Amino acid sequence: MRTGAPLLAPVFRSDGQARLLAALLLPGGEELSITDLAERAHLAYPTAHREVARLIDAGVLAERQVGRTRLIRGNEDSPLVAPLREILLVATGPVVLLAEELAVIPGVDRAFLYGSFAARVSGVPGAVPADIDLMVIGSPDPVAVYDAAGRVESVVGRPVNPTILTAQEWAEESGFLTRVRQSPMVAVIGGDS
Repeated sequence: MRTGAPLLAPVFRSDGQARLLAALLLPGGEELSITDLAERAHLAYPTAHREVARLIDAGVLAERQVGRTRLIRGNEDSPLVAPLREILLVATGPVVLLAEELAVIPGVDRAFLYGSFAARVSGVPGAVPADIDLMVIGSPDPVAVYDAAGRVESVVGRPVNPTILTAQEWAEESGFLTRVRQSPMVAVIGGDS
């Protein structure tokens, strides 16, 4: 199944290519086998294999053989890697960066993006999002959450607006929560609802 160009960064040939590159080039990126890379990027193995071959031929990715396993990584010698990393940070980085930041904060049960950024990531057409809406469920220290959001904001160049609710508050009914639940959500930690 062919996917279209991602709405947040149409410079990539497909959403799958953007996810594959994000898995390898963004912070926390590591050497991955094609099987692991396909799983992480939510791609079929043959699609990941073809995409990796294209990107190795272009010099964006590099590989090394360990036994029978090919390990793939970003090619730091390529002049394309740094600019691609910058684009990926703005387009897909908030999910990765927020997951890293929030994972170390006690009391975060789950977190997800909602609003226009989540809608674009989910393929819903619309205007370029001006900010990133983050929902955090649990009982974390609010200062720690806001500090984490600020650090991510400084990297991705968009305001990150956290809303913190307890599990009990999330279970309540309100117009706002109904709109959030009925709109696209992108999981950051745990489930998306």
